[in-house]
Amino acid sequence: MTTDTIVALATPAGKGAIALFRLSGHDVLTVLQSFVSVKQWEPRKATYTKFVNHQQLIDEVVATYYVAPHSYTGEDMVEISCHGSTYIQQQILQLLLSFPTVRMAEPGEFTQRAFLNGKFDLAQAEAVADLIDSHSESSHRLAVNQLRGGFSKELAQIRNQFVELTSLLELELDFSEEEVEFANRDQLMSLLDTLETRTRQLVNSFRTGNAIKNGVPVAIIGKPNAGKSTLLNALLHDDRAIVSPIAGTTRDTIEETITLNGTLFRFIDTAGLRHSDDTIETAGVDRSYQAMQKAQVILYLIDSSTPQQEAEQEIASTLASVDTNDKKFIVIRTKSDLHIPPISNALLLSAQTGEGMDTLIQSLTQSVGNYAIDTTLLTNVRHYEAMTHILESIGHIREGFDQQQPADLIIVDIRDALYHLGTITGQVSTDEVLNTIFSRFCIGK
Repeated sequence: MTTDTIVALATPAGKGAIALFRLSGHDVLTVLQSFVSVKQWEPRKATYTKFVNHQQLIDEVVATYYVAPHSYTGEDMVEISCHGSTYIQQQILQLLLSFPTVRMAEPGEFTQRAFLNGKFDLAQAEAVADLIDSHSESSHRLAVNQLRGGFSKELAQIRNQFVELTSLLELELDFSEEEVEFANRDQLMSLLDTLETRTRQLVNSFRTGNAIKNGVPVAIIGKPNAGKSTLLNALLHDDRAIVSPIAGTTRDTIEETITLNGTLFRFIDTAGLRHSDDTIETAGVDRSYQAMQKAQVILYLIDSSTPQQEAEQEIASTLASVDTNDKKFIVIRTKSDLHIPPISNALLLSAQTGEGMDTLIQSLTQSVGNYAIDTTLLTNVRHYEAMTHILESIGHIREGFDQQQPADLIIVDIRDALYHLGTITGQVSTDEVLNTIFSRFCIGK
């Protein structure tokens, strides 16, 4: 832990109504009193005062003093709110940095100090960044749940079960000469089954959690002139993609995001699926198939003028070329205002009149699935990789039991699982890992 006092602008850079500076360290009160007129400070009470430089008024500010450990970082802290003039911000920052023990904070250093001071674990610290970056109701709910310790509680339960498994095996090792069995193998396997089930659920939740955090990928697919670009523009309420009666207008993927019913969706408009001798168009079609492979939802558009039998053959051909087992596949019969007989199980849609748009949005929202506000979903790649390692360790433990391996060998795999659990919460960490995590934060956080 450094003893430096750190300072940073906690509000976005630039002119605004107000700006907020944060300081953290053991001598923040001494620093504050060097530049303001008030000399007696009551903790956690916002106080009006004048910020001066050798009797020259810089600004009238509101400052709040926090005493350790009752602060965000767990250290003594000061927050100074001033007017948002860029000149005032520069003057205040320069004066604060002129104090011998004060330096600029590194990215995420306030949150890093909070973690190191035990205010929360590493998973909760990462949730702070997710909360700041949340751009939809769903991503906000996930970040809040993790910040409040929902994920950490799940990990604590898993850790306790691993510890119980270890203690039973180590107890048998201590009394191995007496051939005493403190837990029958059925009991141990039952405990392992519980661990594997919950760990696998968390690993499998990453697809949904990551999609909610970064946007559910939706590929808009179909033959040329099926209405793909028109649908994208209708969803965005903007002429984002060029619409033309000329086949093959879209030759590359166009990607845009929009929030629907509280969930962020990432729509990918693709080139029309057809055989072409044009090298560029062929490359675009290849990207269309790549988009389908990566998407969580596929909207397959068919022009309403396409005969029903031909349309059904087209759908079957596409389904045969793409693995849709883990995807939601929605067939859309476009240009429904032309009153062409519909395909069975296809959604009728007219981007021109708006018919079917509400039904489409409802289907898209349902594709993510409803989850309770306290549901724990993995959203972080680092957490996903660690949980995957834990799942592998559980597989090795199971093999050990099946092969009746000595308890001390099985314990090695259990400790490996505990190690990876510790990397998530920060019980096991290195400076390199911590620096990488907190470097992604903004300076004032």
